[in-house]
Amino acid sequence: MLDVRDLEKHFPVRGGVLRRVRGWVRAVDGVSFQVRRGRTLGLVGESGCGKTTVARTVLRLIEPTAGAVYFDGQGVRAMGGAALRALRGRMQMIFQDPYGSLNPRMTVENIVGEPLSVHGVAFGSRRRVMVGELLERVGLSPAYVNHYPHEFSGGQRQRVGIARALALGPDLVVCDEPVSSLDVSIQAQIINLLADIQRERGISYLFIAHDLSVVEHISHEVAVMYLGRIVETAPREALYADPRHPYTRALLEAVPTGDPDRRRRKAGPAGDVPSPINPPPGCAFHPRCPLAAGECTDAVPPMVAVAEGHYVRCFKA
Repeated sequence: MLDVRDLEKHFPVRGGVLRRVRGWVRAVDGVSFQVRRGRTLGLVGESGCGKTTVARTVLRLIEPTAGAVYFDGQGVRAMGGAALRALRGRMQMIFQDPYGSLNPRMTVENIVGEPLSVHGVAFGSRRRVMVGELLERVGLSPAYVNHYPHEFSGGQRQRVGIARALALGPDLVVCDEPVSSLDVSIQAQIINLLADIQRERGISYLFIAHDLSVVEHISHEVAVMYLGRIVETAPREALYADPRHPYTRALLEAVPTGDPDRRRRKAGPAGDVPSPINPPPGCAFHPRCPLAAGECTDAVPPMVAVAEGHYVRCFKA
């Protein structure tokens, strides 16, 4: 369904009186992955590693610097005008912040129904009926159509955002940390809702998160991202049972456990994430890696297969 190849997005760093370009933030630096039809790819990593930039670049909310994005065999970067407008109905996004992603001046009917009007699907009373059906599907009463976002809780607002994303019957939904700002009990409800909708409609998800326990619950494949690059990708079971990259292992070791007899070995990766303006030479993770050797500082490790469907960017894997 989605095929991303060598995607790059660099942001200029400007300074001085004339605002000249003094450097580049390599937010996304050669990312490649695939999302299969009716499946979920979980994209995980620490804050600032470029996950949200990948999401926005894939949907062309921001333009990529280089690389290719194919949706259902069509090149997204080459599209424009009517073709891109039609494609947007098949690619939707659930945003991270349920408070900032909804227009406070619009009612729920207008928020959820706006895509239906923009794409000429429904108007007037027909649109109102469709909005009510969408609200019911995400667990909200159709009586809420005249309410405003400030009248809802965080979980209810995120359900409104999901209803808006589903309005046009998309084939792909990009979920940008859709539960990170919600209580744990509400997180479970939203995750189960997304899973139910996927089973019903065969939707593909690109699910972005930093909580590996959430990703394990909903994803079929998982890609681990560090400082603009994907360092490991594998089927969910393989990655959680046998993580091969030191960064992946560190992230998994830092996941909290409810078992008092199971003690965590580490609090997470040592040190801080390097600056994307001036990344370390060679493997970007080597300043924090306990296995780093001379070759790790000299060259960027290639992505190599260590098992069927399991790929790692590490000399020590």
